[in-house]
Amino acid sequence: MKSMKLSIVIPAHNEEGCIEQTITKLVSTFRKEKIDSEILVVNDHSIDTTEAILQKLSDQYGEVRYLNNFHPNGFGFAVRAGLESYSGDAVAIVMADSSDDPQDVVNFFWKLQEGCDCVFGSRFIKGGRTYDYPLFKLALNRIVNLLIRILFGIRYNDTTNAFKMYRRETIEGLTPFLSHHFNLTVELPLKAITRGYSYVILPNSWTNRKTGVSKLKIKEMGSRYLFIILYCFIEKCLSVGDYKKERYIQIQAQAKKNYIK
Repeated sequence: MKSMKLSIVIPAHNEEGCIEQTITKLVSTFRKEKIDSEILVVNDHSIDTTEAILQKLSDQYGEVRYLNNFHPNGFGFAVRAGLESYSGDAVAIVMADSSDDPQDVVNFFWKLQEGCDCVFGSRFIKGGRTYDYPLFKLALNRIVNLLIRILFGIRYNDTTNAFKMYRRETIEGLTPFLSHHFNLTVELPLKAITRGYSYVILPNSWTNRKTGVSKLKIKEMGSRYLFIILYCFIEKCLSVGDYKKERYIQIQAQAKKNYIK
């Protein structure tokens, strides 16, 4: 079986205090595990020294590269720029603030190679952990995820968790992306689930940032999360299977056949 290349997409807005540590830990872990990898950092219109640090790291490590977000500022826009530019066979979205554990990335990558389309992380199953999670955000997280589980009839209990991994073909089957901000972390898994892509849930850990400021603004995100949740629910109920994985594969095969002709 051909070995897979793993791409990591990291959105970074004013992360001068932590981005170097995040990247060096990932590089060290992947080299130790002998994983063919690319670490793609999207500089999201930073006004501090983030870009200078990224330039230094890309010169230092061959597997690291960065690009400046060619979309407007915003977490979702930055991730979308990365998803339009990565080179691997699989991709994971990792936070710039070292909240994600590189060993979890490794575990997800080995699991993905067993044949599933996606690997989703949960901090709230056996083996999952959170460290220094603000109490209000934790309570809100649990309420929102419970509502998603009820609405979609799914067992996955951490849909809002940003840490997930996808095969390239899966990402292509989830386009076009609508979300401009953190609601992209909900759009991707809900589309994958409703469109029939296979997924496995693994525990992961999350550690609150030690430097910088969180970019997630709860007051601003409420309506955006609600919009994307309702959009995915409407697609699930009314799309008559037009966006299902099997249908997408058929369309791609027909397009390839027509191109060859």
